[in-house]
Order: sequence, then structure tokens, then C-alpha cells
Amino acid sequence: MQTVYISTFLGNRFYPTEGRIEAIHIEDIAHGLAYQCRFNGQTNQFYSVAQHSLMVTELVPPAYRRAALLHDAAEAYLGDMVKPLKVLLPAFADIEDKVTQLIAQHFDLDFSDYAPIKHADLQALATEKRDLMPHSVEPWSYLKGFDPLPEVIKPLNPNDAKRLFLESWQRLSTPTR
Repeated sequence: MQTVYISTFLGNRFYPTEGRIEAIHIEDIAHGLAYQCRFNGQTNQFYSVAQHSLMVTELVPPAYRRAALLHDAAEAYLGDMVKPLKVLLPAFADIEDKVTQLIAQHFDLDFSDYAPIKHADLQALATEKRDLMPHSVEPWSYLKGFDPLPEVIKPLNPNDAKRLFLESWQRLSTPTR
């Protein structure tokens, strides 16, 4: 029987049924997230997961920024499944958790104190809903108590989002003296 895998931008292989990635590389993650539209593409403009990750990174204290930048990194391999489908497909959430753990191990990230990242993620989500989904006027229960940021989102093209993501990773991964 043939093993099923997904090829990455750099030609690495992700095996979703085995919960393993042949080689985890930050450029595969940056590329995958930069070319993936949030909200299943149901936005008024293209807006990437990479740009979302950059926003979340800016909203957390410095000690959390590396983890915040990669909080959605599993989506580079699995896609950005919308929340209602994730709830209906718990097996997907299990796979996503395993991939997130592989990425965390590879990059020596700690997701054990996730509260600051989740708070920033929801604040970013409130801003994204306001700026990118103007026809979605109903309240989203999980955004109760979260106000959008004052600044309006200016979506980046995928190449710029990837470049800024990689620059941010480089800056956050360079030891300070």
C-alpha cells in the first residue's frame, strides 16, 4: 500500500496519517501560510494566515513572540479549516495537535502557557471580522469582550506576507547580546 503524503514548497513530505513531517522548514511554513487565505477565502480581500500570524505576534509580550508567530504553523501543512468544521471533525483537531507538537519540538517552542497567544488571536480575529468580513454582521460568541484594534487591516500580497514572516522569524530567532 502506498503511503499518502503532501509535498511542500521545498519538496519535503508531510504524512498526515502518520503524524510526521519528513523535514520541517520555516520557509515551507512561511510559504504555506502566506498563500493561504483566512476564513476559507470568504473575505472581501485576500488576507493570509501569515499576515494574521504577524498581527498576533505584535500583540503578545516579547517572550511569547516566537510561539505566536508559529501558533497556526500546522495550517501550512493541513490547511486553515474554518472553526465550524473543526468542531464537527474532532479527528482533524487531533491531527492538528500532533503537527503543532512536531513543529513546537522542532523549533523548541513552548505552548504550555498559551493564554497570552489565545487572547491576541481573538483580538486579531475581532479586527479581521470587522475589516475583512463586513457582511458578517452577527455577533460571534467567542469574541464577546474583544474589541477590534483601532488600526484598519491593509492586506498584503502573498510574497510580501512571506517575506515579512521570514524576516520576523529571523529577528525573533537571533539571540540578543
